Amino acid sequence: MNKPKYLYKADVEFAIYEFISEGKNGRIKKRIEYTETTTPNVYNLGFGDYDETTNSINDLSVTNNGDSLKVLATVASTVYAFIEKYPNAYILATGSTNVRTRLYRMGITNNLAEITADFFVFGLTQEGDWREFEVGEDYEAFLITKK
Repeated sequence: MNKPKYLYKADVEFAIYEFISEGKNGRIKKRIEYTETTTPNVYNLGFGDYDETTNSINDLSVTNNGDSLKVLATVASTVYAFIEKYPNAYILATGSTNVRTRLYRMGITNNLAEITADFFVFGLTQEGDWREFEVGEDYEAFLITKK
């Protein structure tokens, strides 16, 4: 995505990414983790504020740092980096709340032409079916893979 984004650091496996959100509430460390699921080649995308004390992601925190578009663009840029390292991977993403899942859907919708130039995008319906992503539809989760 050709949008402003933060510089991030990745681990050697390209599975963990960290960056600092800078905004009206200060500097907040963020972490993105790609975790393999029980399904081969399917990785869950986890994201949130990073708590160094517990060495974990808080995916329920509301930062309100005024930089949400830059943060989402940064997360999206790690998808490209991860897929470059693991070209056969499928990335599963869902929000920790319905509001966040809706935010992800809006982010995909607003950048769909750019995203679908490189990726296949699917949405999980409330009935439990995976379908090609369609603008205006509600989804429980999203799955993307390289074209």
